[in-house]
Amino acid sequence: MRRPDLRHERALLRSGARLVVGMDEVGRGALAGPVSVGAVAVDLRTRACPAGVADSKLLSPSARERLLPALGRWGVARAVGHASPQEIDSIGIIAALRLAGRRALADLAVEVDVVLLDGSHNWLREPVQPTLFDLGAAPPPSPEQERPGAGAPSPTMTRLEPAVRTKVRADQVCASVAAASVLAKCERDALMVALARDHPRYLWDENKGYASPGHIEALRRVGACTEHRRSWRLPGLETGWTAQPEQVALPTEV
Repeated sequence: MRRPDLRHERALLRSGARLVVGMDEVGRGALAGPVSVGAVAVDLRTRACPAGVADSKLLSPSARERLLPALGRWGVARAVGHASPQEIDSIGIIAALRLAGRRALADLAVEVDVVLLDGSHNWLREPVQPTLFDLGAAPPPSPEQERPGAGAPSPTMTRLEPAVRTKVRADQVCASVAAASVLAKCERDALMVALARDHPRYLWDENKGYASPGHIEALRRVGACTEHRRSWRLPGLETGWTAQPEQVALPTEV
């Protein structure tokens, strides 16, 4: 398996960006707890990532924890942002991802030119709603045209709205994204372990809020608590709650 490296980030940096931030989310498919987004900023002076860094889903909990000291010193800046279950219920999972990502960017306290997201969906950018005045307008710039250093800068390339690039499997091949996934996973797991002390029946110290058999059985026996995403179709509950299409919870990871 290819070890994550900085080849993609350095290509963006050499094209004109000063800082590139790798970003990844964890907790999207959980039944309880926050959704969390890690962010790691790198520049052309950033050296190769610490040995052992990989997509957090490919690492054991102990392997992730062992990486934390080295990751805390790697890169220009690093942060994790969260959106609560109440925020997920209020605005939906995609908007909550965006909120957590923006909080992570703000906590970096550096001016970012490009954000590199895992996957093919740009959930960090606010969706643009077309109006009647947009009919007949010129098409939006392509990713190649909007790349830093290519043509006029995008009006959205500000500190709060950096350019966004998506890359499928970025968490496996891009070091900054893999590092972000490890940081986000470790921080969210720690939050769920802490919450388990107040809500021991759901076994969150073991399942981290995902749909494990023990978690589902606890929902069936005692119902949901304030840390559950109550707008979702929570398994084990016979309720009238209706989930939005993107809010149907799946046991994607532990």
